[in-house]
Amino acid sequence: MKILKKTFLLIFSFFCAIFFSQTLSSNLDKTTLALGEVAVFKIQILDLNGQDVQASPRNELLPFHFEMVNDSIAKEKDIYLRSVKFAVFEEGKFTIPEIQVKVGDKILKTIPYEVEVINTAKKGDQINDIMKNKEVELNVQDYWDLYKFYVLLALIIIAIIVLIIGIIKYGGKRKSSPVVTTNQTLKDLEKLRKKNYIENGNFRAFYVELIDITRTFITKQYQIPADVLLTDDLIDYMKNTNAISQENEKILEDIFLRGDLVKFAKTIPTKELMAKDFTAIRDFVKRSTKDIEAENLRNASQAELSDEDQLKIRKLK
Repeated sequence: MKILKKTFLLIFSFFCAIFFSQTLSSNLDKTTLALGEVAVFKIQILDLNGQDVQASPRNELLPFHFEMVNDSIAKEKDIYLRSVKFAVFEEGKFTIPEIQVKVGDKILKTIPYEVEVINTAKKGDQINDIMKNKEVELNVQDYWDLYKFYVLLALIIIAIIVLIIGIIKYGGKRKSSPVVTTNQTLKDLEKLRKKNYIENGNFRAFYVELIDITRTFITKQYQIPADVLLTDDLIDYMKNTNAISQENEKILEDIFLRGDLVKFAKTIPTKELMAKDFTAIRDFVKRSTKDIEAENLRNASQAELSDEDQLKIRKLK
């Protein structure tokens, strides 16, 4: 009796395995493909008995070399069918690996397939477009949308060029303008005063720096080569030009000559005289703008001068 029961159980289990187990099959319609040719890979599972099927999402079943054309899934109570159309655009041999599909608690696997992709084109073959080029009429708005970035970029470049030219052309003038030169020289004189050369009786250092500051100022403000001329030559040069007024010429001549005597230890000035020369140079620097204005007016033709300008010239003289 026990033997009969065991035999019955074995037969029952065998029939259950036959009638209630799932059957997975796969198929690849082509193993040799031309470049871009479409092939079909199918997976079929039978005898599901309503169990859930879990596999890779759509368009993610095959490796990255395989370009998906279509990935369709059909599932009913007892059957699961998945059809994947793909193409390969590289020459060589590629593998569709075994793919795992989970049915209920069981893992089913497909067999791997090898696909060979070949280039069937021959040298000299004529290549034709699949579709003819379509002519599209564009309006002003369409052209603006296409080229607006290039237009804006061109405008920005032009603006930058104009800005650079303006800086080069006018920036240098502003830096070397009479007012700027005057203010800078006054700052240099103030630095000299704070060194206390006058109070300490350091007359030689005082006149050396005072004359250097004055020569630099005359060179920039009046375009006179005071930085390279000897004292006598500089005095003659100033007298032969109308750039500096006679009053200022006299002050500069006295201080330059006295500075040479001091530098060569031929005379020793008093502190009062040093302070007087410092004040005279500072006042000369402040008055220099009047010399520049008079020179500019003199350079203009008399026909173009207004009565007001001629009156200014007379006053400046």
